[in-house]
Amino acid sequence: MQAAATAKHSASPTPLAHQAIHDTVVRILTDEPRGALLDVPAGEGALAARLIDAGFEVRCCDLYPEIFRLDGVDIHRGNLDAELPFGDQSFDYVTCLEGLEHIENPQQAMREFARVLKPGGHLIVSVPNILNIEERLKWLLYGYTSHFKPITRAGREQLRSDYDDREEIAAHVNPIGYSELRYILEKHGFEIASVHRDKPKAKTWLYWPVVMIIRLLAALTPQKKQSERWTNELTSDEVLLGGNTLIVHAALNKL
Repeated sequence: MQAAATAKHSASPTPLAHQAIHDTVVRILTDEPRGALLDVPAGEGALAARLIDAGFEVRCCDLYPEIFRLDGVDIHRGNLDAELPFGDQSFDYVTCLEGLEHIENPQQAMREFARVLKPGGHLIVSVPNILNIEERLKWLLYGYTSHFKPITRAGREQLRSDYDDREEIAAHVNPIGYSELRYILEKHGFEIASVHRDKPKAKTWLYWPVVMIIRLLAALTPQKKQSERWTNELTSDEVLLGGNTLIVHAALNKL
């Protein structure tokens, strides 16, 4: 198992995810029993700082631990596309914010989350919401969404320049909608406890006529198909009217 480095930076960590995502995670965990928590990818350590303040025993992991800026906290180098540097059943909680869309193999990451969590442990994961009404229409009209634009060769070189050859920090390469996320969660032994959005989008009301058509079609779908195709979830406020980010809280099935 890889040894951890202890961060020795003086500056306060800056959130690499939107503040509303961190606020939602803290709110989800407020009433949960305190325990061992893994934050991966940890970024600069902004979420870890808040969870430590909330009483959790936090360990951090990131592909680029050199960007971590939280004083006195061990940071491990780890790759979500590979085996994480922790033993089986090491944690009560795992938080993975804005990570899965940056990697090649989200299923490998989910397999690792299930391995390092204790039975009954909790996972909170966030991904860009590619199924809200605005993104659905953008995909229809342009062939891509706001979060998954084409990355040209020149664009990739610009990312590498902007992020000191750490393009994985910014490049979104794996679009994951609610259906795909639920599938890989359930495949690896998780059950969804709740679904959240970061914050409502101000201009969503402009799309209400289209939303009503989608929901009417959903209501006319036979009940069996609604259940098989997760129609209610896909037309829920959290997904269809959601903000930029989908946040899912899931629990690992007990043995």
